[in-house]
Amino acid sequence: MDAQDKAITLGHPSYVWRYGQERRLNLINRYAPLAGKRILDAGCGLGMYVRAFRRFSDQVYGVDIDPERVAEAYREWSSYGRGVPRPYYVASAEALPFPDGFFDVVLSHEVLEHVEDDRQGMKEACRVLRPGGRLVVFVPNRLWLFETHGIYWRGEYRFGNFPLVNWLPDRWRNRLAPHVRAYTWRTLRALFSNLPLRVIYHSTIYPGFDNVAARHPALARLVRGLAYTCERLPGLRACGLSHLLVLEKT
Repeated sequence: MDAQDKAITLGHPSYVWRYGQERRLNLINRYAPLAGKRILDAGCGLGMYVRAFRRFSDQVYGVDIDPERVAEAYREWSSYGRGVPRPYYVASAEALPFPDGFFDVVLSHEVLEHVEDDRQGMKEACRVLRPGGRLVVFVPNRLWLFETHGIYWRGEYRFGNFPLVNWLPDRWRNRLAPHVRAYTWRTLRALFSNLPLRVIYHSTIYPGFDNVAARHPALARLVRGLAYTCERLPGLRACGLSHLLVLEKT
């Protein structure tokens, strides 16, 4: 698989830690407190969230299906020296290499939309979670105005943000974006039906607008203020970039 095919199939990992990631980290810690917990990032990419979680705990693990990304994450880990548990493993989200009930917190950050079997990915996250532990899921929202993973047009992949693709009927949307899922509230909740999980929190969140901030900081502050107000307003709250779903294992 060449670099473009990998990016299309697996998505782009986070390369730089910016405001948007920091905001998501704070939301994770709000609804699934991280201090002293055993934490898994299932689909860790280059390990950005694994490194951030080390602010709260030294028992942090990440898995990713891409060996090259895991190897890159390992280069950073080697600087920590002895005494730090082996943090990274090559594995799919549908077959996690950990025993039942091993983790206090599991993160699935923009991963389920890419895996072959998203229902199995949810089952595995539940399996490795201890009773009372919390699963935090971010996935693309079908009601966001743009498809952010690019589309196929006339047999060729086009990278970029394309408006209203996710608002199309399934048969048309899936022809344009067969490589990635986007979830409604109903389809996301169907992933954990009949699993021992209860909803702690479910909403959508708007972007961090980090690219805007890099060029126009004052404009970014204004846009962020408006967007994060929308997160609190009925109707507009349903139209955010990503679902944020927090589940507790019963």
